[in-house]
Formats: sequence, structure tokens, C-alpha cells
Amino acid sequence: MSKTVALECRGITKTFGRVVANKNCDLQVYEGEILAILGENGSGKTTLMNMVAGIYFPDEGQIFVGGQEVMIASPKDAFAYKIGMIHQHFKLVDVFTACENIALGVKDKGRYKLADVRKEVVEITQRYGFIIDPDKRVADMSVSEKQTVEILKVLYRGADILILDEPTAVLTPQETAKLFAVLRRMREDGKSIIIITHKMHEVMSISDRVAVLRKGEYIGTVNTTETDPTALTEMMMGKKVELNIQRSEPVDPQPRLVVEGLTSINAEGRRVLDDVAFTAHSGEILGIAGIAGSGQRELLEAIAGLHKLSKGTITYMDPATGKEENLRNKNPLQIRDLGIRLSFVPEDRLGMGLVGNMDIVDNMMLRSYRKGKGVFLKRKAPRDLAEKIIEELEVATPGATTPVRQLSGGNVQKVLVGREIASAPSVLMAAYPVRGLDVNASYTIYNLLNRQKEQGVAVIFVGEDLDVLLELCDRILVINGGRVTGVVDGRTAQKDEIGLLMTKSTTEEEGAE
Repeated sequence: MSKTVALECRGITKTFGRVVANKNCDLQVYEGEILAILGENGSGKTTLMNMVAGIYFPDEGQIFVGGQEVMIASPKDAFAYKIGMIHQHFKLVDVFTACENIALGVKDKGRYKLADVRKEVVEITQRYGFIIDPDKRVADMSVSEKQTVEILKVLYRGADILILDEPTAVLTPQETAKLFAVLRRMREDGKSIIIITHKMHEVMSISDRVAVLRKGEYIGTVNTTETDPTALTEMMMGKKVELNIQRSEPVDPQPRLVVEGLTSINAEGRRVLDDVAFTAHSGEILGIAGIAGSGQRELLEAIAGLHKLSKGTITYMDPATGKEENLRNKNPLQIRDLGIRLSFVPEDRLGMGLVGNMDIVDNMMLRSYRKGKGVFLKRKAPRDLAEKIIEELEVATPGATTPVRQLSGGNVQKVLVGREIASAPSVLMAAYPVRGLDVNASYTIYNLLNRQKEQGVAVIFVGEDLDVLLELCDRILVINGGRVTGVVDGRTAQKDEIGLLMTKSTTEEEGAE
């Protein structure tokens, strides 16, 4: 039985100045299927879908919906052809309810009736199995609930073709499973669903077919049941790539960082850290798991001397002298003056980690400029380091003197991670070091972290992908609402176990004691 093509792109090309984002791309999506789009950083996945959604307009090529050529010059045009896109960053009004957000921007004939909107929203939720309170304010919702509202917005507008950009980036395993169950029901109802994702296991789990882009060009589409992660990665990269994290056993682990009773209250009076305690050992990777905004960033910033604390101690065991040093209330420069090498890869790589207007060499010098004597700084060592990072991490750049702001997000991340690892720390804290990186670059970083561990470094790794945390880390500390809800063994723990700890409330924890 032949399938009906719901959406087709032919020869789509899009350039931004001298940068070619998409070149002669073809794509087909059938009715009642889930199509995953894979590609390394800068391969043009989101740009292509943004043209289908009316955010960009193609320089060349054609788009067909239901076999008819269409002109999509705005999101309004896309909705007219029953196409809706759910972006990574939600576009919701916090003070409005779910229903009010869904109704925004929809023109109804006659008088506006929120009761009618609510009735239709309830019907949609029941049809597909969404779990949402239509009268709940967005400000009081979890991330997954907000995402549900975004999906309901496009369904309410009559979308038959849905595009989801990295839909599971901030979801727990349980929330991801619920989302996938809903998507499968939508597929059974004849909807066409396109998912842009970096997570290979999710591609294999949810999709019917996989379309691969490489450097802005369409490589091909394969049936999910007829491929595997290794073959898909080869299509993405154009070469054979090993997708294995070589996790070694910790050798003679010693306490390197002892954190006790860390508490921090923000300007709104909310506890962002609540009595946090753990020990990081030399020669191990300690993972930190949690829903976005659970206190991971504040915890690492507190250890690095960047975040004010109300209570608690951070004790550093100096491997060179054997002395104990309390890092509490010391600023980052004082911490470094003690000879403590805390390397920190922040989430905001250009805001905190690198200076965008400076080139790669100068950004290497930021770690050592205070050691310079006299007016002139020595540039040979930073230049050599920049060249080494560019080569080892395959940074896509015209050269070491290119301003960092001209690099893609993924390549900026490579420069930052490379510089931090090269500083030879005894404690390396990495917050989301592979966020936005393609599969090949991500595994390069994982293996670099393992190399640090084998050299006796205490590595603290904050990640979003639980599969990676379980494959990479020796122990995993789970945090929710600024409080530690559990510590599990990375070799024996299960995803569901961590997912439950990620959503475990303080009241549940106290009730169990």
C-alpha cells in the first residue's frame, strides 16, 4: 500500500551572507509517521524546518503540502497549511492559564468565548492522552506541562504536521515516555511528526524513518528498523566513528572535595541550595542529574567561588601539600592563589567562559595573563594550545586568530572545554560540556573527561542525558529543588530510578524518614 506524502521539500537552499545553511535539500514526510532529522552541529536541521514553519524564506527550492506547491512566507502561512512548530524555547505568557495561552492569536468569528476554547482543549487532551489542567497558570507549571501547552497550541490551530525541536532536552525519562506515548497516538490519528534531536536512543525508539543532513546537504532517509546508531553516525559524519565511552575503574580514589550543608537563598528569598552535602573523589567522575533549574548551576558556581552562600563548608584536600582548605567565602582569584585548580565550564559559554570579541589565542591567555611580567605577554604557549585544541577537537574555524563570536555554538563549546581541560586541574567541574554538540564531538569530550579521571583528577559532570550519565559516571548525585534526593552507583543504577529521584519532593523525602 502506497503512503501519502504530507510534506515535501525539493531543492531547498538558504544562505546567510557567505554561510550556506542548506544546499539543494530534499525531504519527504508521510501522513501518519514520525520522522527524525539527524545531523551534526551546523548541518542545517533547524534552518530547514524554520523554512517549513515560515520563520525563514528559502532562497531556492519548492515546498509541497498534500502534493500541492505552497508559498510559506510567515508562521501564519504555515498554520494555514496546517503546519505547526514547537521550539526549544517556549513562547508562553506566564500570568495566563493554559487555555488563555492556547487561545492567544486565534481569530474566532463573533464574540470570543473562553469556555468554548476550554471545551475543545479538553477534547484534544482526552483524544491524545495529554495530562494538563487547562485552568492552571503557566507560571505554576513544570517544563513538561509548558511543552504540553505549546503542543496543544498548534493542535488547537488544526495542525496536521508537527515539528518538534529537541523536545526532550529538559525532560525526565518518565516525562519523555509520556510525550512519546502521546506522539504515537497522534501518529495513529494520521498526524505527521518531525523530531529534531541529538539523542540517538530516542531516534531508535520513537521514529519510523530517519533523515540525515550533513554540512547543509541532504544525505538520505532510512527506515529506523533497518539501521543502527553506528550507521546513522557514519551518515552524519561521512566517516566511521566509534560511539563507545571507555569507562575505567577508579584507581585509589581519595577525597578531594568535601561539601557539607551548602545553603543559598536568592534575591526572591527562595532556597536555590538547601543543605547540599557530598564528597568528590580523585580519579572518579561524579555525575550530577536533575531537572533544569534544580540548583546544579548554583552548586558549581558556589564551589568555584562565583556564588554567595548562606551556610555550609567546601573543603578542598590539596594533593600537593595534603592540607585542607575551606573555600567558603573566598573569591575565584583567592581560590586560584591557594594553588587550587578548579576548572569550570559554565552553561553560558560566551557570557561567562569566553570573550566573544577576542580571538581563540587571546581566550587561551585569559587563564594565565596574571602571571605575565612586564608590559608584554608571551603568546607562543597560548597559540600552541589554541592550535592543539583546534586540531584535536576538530574546531571548524579559519584559524586561531578568528574571533570566538564568529564560531558556531558547538565550536565555541569545544574551545572552552579544551581550554579548561588543558589547565591541568585537580578538580574539573563541567556543566553541560556537550550541550549543542553533535555525536562525534560529544564522545570526544566524554573520552577527554575519562582521560582526566585516569590522571587522578576529581571530575564533576553535570549532564542532561541520563543514558550518558549512566555510561560515563562512577557515581551520580541527584538534585531537585536545590536539595540532594539521592546518590546512586553509575554502573548499577537504572534510568527510571534516577528519574524518580529527579522529581522527588522534599515532603516525600521527609515523609520517608
